[in-house]
Amino acid sequence: MSETLAQLILQRKGTLLTLIIVTVVLLSYGMRHMAFTTDYQAFFDDANPQLLAYESIEDTYTQSDNILIVLAPKDGDVFTSRTLALVSELTEIAWQAPYSLRVDSITNFQHAVASGDELVVDDLIPESSQLVEVNLKKIKEIALHEPDLVNKLISPSGHVTGINITIQLPGAHLSEGAEVVAYIRNKVEELKLRNPDVDIYLSGLAMLNNAFAEAAKNDLTTLMPIMYLIILVLLMLLLRTVAGVLVTLVIIILSVTVTLGIAGWFGWTLSPPAVSAPTIILTIAVANCVHILVSYYANMREGMAKQEAMLESLTVNIYPIFITGLTTIIGFLTLNFSEVPPYRMMGNLVALGVVAAMVLSLSVLPMVMVVLPGKVKQRSSATVSIFGGFADWVIKRKLFLLIFVGISAVILISMLPRNQLEDKFVESFSDDVPFRIASDFTGKNLTGVYSIEYSVEQGSSGGISEPEFLQRVERFSDWLTSLPEVVHVSTVTDMFKRLNKNMHGDDDAWYRLPESRELAAQYLLLYELSLPFGLDLNHQINMGKSATRIVVTFKDLSTEELLGMERRIAHWWVENETSVAPLAASATLMFSHISQRNIRSLLIGAVLGLLLISLTLIFALKSWRYGFISLIPNMVPAAMAFGIWGIFVGKVGMGLSVVVGMTLGVIVDDTVHFLTKYIRARRENGLSPEDAVRYAFSTVGVALAVTSFVLVVGFYLLSFSEYNRNADMGMMTAITIALALMVDFLLLPVLLLFFDKRDEKR
Repeated sequence: MSETLAQLILQRKGTLLTLIIVTVVLLSYGMRHMAFTTDYQAFFDDANPQLLAYESIEDTYTQSDNILIVLAPKDGDVFTSRTLALVSELTEIAWQAPYSLRVDSITNFQHAVASGDELVVDDLIPESSQLVEVNLKKIKEIALHEPDLVNKLISPSGHVTGINITIQLPGAHLSEGAEVVAYIRNKVEELKLRNPDVDIYLSGLAMLNNAFAEAAKNDLTTLMPIMYLIILVLLMLLLRTVAGVLVTLVIIILSVTVTLGIAGWFGWTLSPPAVSAPTIILTIAVANCVHILVSYYANMREGMAKQEAMLESLTVNIYPIFITGLTTIIGFLTLNFSEVPPYRMMGNLVALGVVAAMVLSLSVLPMVMVVLPGKVKQRSSATVSIFGGFADWVIKRKLFLLIFVGISAVILISMLPRNQLEDKFVESFSDDVPFRIASDFTGKNLTGVYSIEYSVEQGSSGGISEPEFLQRVERFSDWLTSLPEVVHVSTVTDMFKRLNKNMHGDDDAWYRLPESRELAAQYLLLYELSLPFGLDLNHQINMGKSATRIVVTFKDLSTEELLGMERRIAHWWVENETSVAPLAASATLMFSHISQRNIRSLLIGAVLGLLLISLTLIFALKSWRYGFISLIPNMVPAAMAFGIWGIFVGKVGMGLSVVVGMTLGVIVDDTVHFLTKYIRARRENGLSPEDAVRYAFSTVGVALAVTSFVLVVGFYLLSFSEYNRNADMGMMTAITIALALMVDFLLLPVLLLFFDKRDEKR
């Protein structure tokens, strides 16, 4: 059947080539419909429970999307005339930012004081203030003793301060977030030039979204071109043919454009993890082309004409390329078990790319190569001789290799438990990314970047003024504040205690909650009427005044630690309160939950994928024995790679959770190509296991070495991505593929020699 199909491709090349070109153009045209998003919420399904809770809190109060401008004067003191004037200027600039909903800083903090029987509420630093030494000391004393400012907008020592801009994007177009970031960045750069004595950093969720976009853009504009160049150079060195390299480049480009075109026609919206899909498709397309070209040129060196050489190459490679393509597709489709939509998208994109690369490499490549001019000297290949010698070495040392590789595999796999789930969304970016630098600085000097928001319900309209409810909120807030992991607790009870103190002549003895609902309601109404536009209490109290939001900010916590903290807080509420537990949500919490669930779901997908791939190989190889033998080189490399990761890194995040499913289909390729050549030698040529191993090495050894080398280089380049999840995925995949080649060269032939003693019919 393979020979018949090969003859059809070469005999009808004109008609087929025209049909394929028209199809490629039509499919690629869909790229104009392709959309790209950098919204971190794209990492979650619409029905994700943590996302629904987060949206519920945002709908009840104000949104949490923000930009945090952090100022660090080099003299170590925020409370100077020059620095406070800069804070005030930046506060005014922030109000003018596109989609700005609210701006909070130490200069516009609404400080309440008693004036006789009246409550006076004004900016902590009014514009008309003369910032003389006496005023500065008073302002500093107030700010550093205000619970709603310390560890939120001012550091306890007063050496760093922040300006928080709450953003509300209408969602009319995808560039809204970038528009806000561009505005703030331009203004900040202008101020930096005029204030070289102050360092300014930009953090917050809006900056997180923008960092996703910039990392994706950098990968596309730097890594992709570099990868194309390196792969072309490698192919030129290994194949030593301009025509073969150029045609391979065409196959790569067409495979990628067809895949992205199909995504455009389907209306798929791509996100940062999906940016790695073209890189993966590129490496797989190269592997297919190399297998065909290596056989093609080897046949020509033996004296065959171009048409005959390509016919033989296709006959030998159609079946294994189809099987490897099928197993690769199965492997990447297991990513549909992922809890993260972008990884499901990446898996589906690569699966489409594998189909495109398989069809194009088996049609366009041979049809074009037999037409292009080119000659090959009739000489024996040195590389084939090398692999023939390597086969003899493996055969002679089969017992040693079985023991050595087996023990090495067991040792590395035993290191696998050293890996711990640890995924921090801030650390999704490399250390030199501005967002990462700003967030790390903020976490160390001002406030935590990980938080959980709680919506505590009273139930009745105006019920938050009930003394019993306020006492419940205070108990909860005080306990949270006492936790060593907590940096700051934003709670409405601090405001009520401050107002009670103000209305009693600023007597510190009255810094406690009001004793009656009527009194608390009056204080709240009086305070709200005194607040300027844009600085109301909607971020803390819902419209019906029946619920309040508590925001708990933590120190630098890992995924497991944050989830443990969530459980600990929920347990405290059950043990100490009789009312319904408050709704908990935050972007941090969403990422923590999805990281944990993602690993479990992808593990199920990997097991199912392994089962399907194993059944596919048993059916394709027409042998239970060969199918079971193939399981070892297919399963062991990924486990060994995670063992190595456990030794040197030990942290497994969302990016690594997809590696098993991804590599499962890819590493099977080498096994299939080796086994098909081995089985052909056994069944069609009647060779002994030893001679069949020699035949497999001499016919496919070069192609396996070349394709694996290209795949390792391709995925290794992903490790230079600014987006650490893609970088970790690329590095781990490169390690896995390198180990897979080692296992296929050193362990697979040994297993065949030990367990394939039965004679095969011709």
